[in-house]
Amino acid sequence: MESMVIQGEQRLSGSVRIGGAKNSALPIMASTLLGKGSCRLTNVPQVMDVSTMARLLTHLGATVESDEDRFSISVNEISSCRAPYELVKTMRASVMVLGPLVARYGEAVVALPGGCAIGARPINLHLAALERMGAEITIEHGNVHARAKGRLRGARIYFDVSTVTGTENIMMAACLAEGTTVIENAAREPEIADVAQFLIKRGARIAGAGTDVITIEGVAALRGADHQIIPDRIETGTYLVAGAITKGDVTVAHCRPEHSEGLLAKLSEAGADLAIEKETIRIRATQRLRSVDLKTLPYPGFPTDMQAQVMALMAIAHGPSMITETVFESRFIHVLELQRMGADIRIDGNHAVITGVERLSGAPVMASDLRASACLILAGLAAEGETRVARVYHLDRGYERLDTKLAGLGARISRTKERP
Repeated sequence: MESMVIQGEQRLSGSVRIGGAKNSALPIMASTLLGKGSCRLTNVPQVMDVSTMARLLTHLGATVESDEDRFSISVNEISSCRAPYELVKTMRASVMVLGPLVARYGEAVVALPGGCAIGARPINLHLAALERMGAEITIEHGNVHARAKGRLRGARIYFDVSTVTGTENIMMAACLAEGTTVIENAAREPEIADVAQFLIKRGARIAGAGTDVITIEGVAALRGADHQIIPDRIETGTYLVAGAITKGDVTVAHCRPEHSEGLLAKLSEAGADLAIEKETIRIRATQRLRSVDLKTLPYPGFPTDMQAQVMALMAIAHGPSMITETVFESRFIHVLELQRMGADIRIDGNHAVITGVERLSGAPVMASDLRASACLILAGLAAEGETRVARVYHLDRGYERLDTKLAGLGARISRTKERP
């Protein structure tokens, strides 16, 4: 098992290029199941979840070829409609093959997914929506089995809770359904709009993606298409916080500033100096930042996937702050590890009350999930002495060469294999 070792108190400076959005690439790859023809994707992030999705598509019968950030995927026919547990146990995004499989082939057997330990993320909303579209759903032996006699039927779908993967799954399934599907209280994330743009290039009829009402008119078939994945807004935010927490001067290049407005507002409120252009953000923090309160919310609110990273920043900010987590329960597991580094944090339900300290102290810590991994590495960048972050396999699921990119900005960071 690998760990990340960080020698702290190094001021970061320079420029870092942002890769493609993992949360856009995964559903787009799943959506290639919807039709024949070659789909050529560029700016695909080189992360473990993408590799897992590629293996899953290959298992289902797709032809997948890749060269760094370029993928070519063709699905003329499938050899299986089953996504086994062995392939999906580390990746919750695997559930997104459910909608495309049942829409095109009339059947899907998908193992209930795994992923990060950040609380329940049930797929009941996906399943209820597919039932409204005519699918028969059973759950047995840890698998979801969906069947449809003929084409799915268009339906009006209302999500009680905003769900990103649910919105994507049903939007994809509706592309081949008979009639019109309307998704109300749809998630509004930029990644959903990116998936929709790819599907539209393939011949889908979709309106409203990026708003809370999406309308899809089903078509008989989809063709191949070329598409460039949008930049990853969470990777963007992580490097901005890296610049801020080290009192550095970091330029984040090839990003979409408009996708990070909630985070940028909080960084500015905390006293960071931001220079924003069309595809770049420069952050400078010459002194200790001020504490700010924040609440995670569905997009366009503050992203839950940046909560842990900003908590590391608030741990050394001046004054008290409160972070309220409203999207996922059990997403404060990293607090215990920050406390090991000297952070003054108290948990009260879904609130984290933080009193900033002048400095953190390097320590051996353990990552519990993808974003907690980034949080602890950021804390290590600012801490006095050495920090050793164990279980960084979580990190590799969603960050492309984070250690290499941080080293390019001046961080003293390396990987090491731990003895079992």
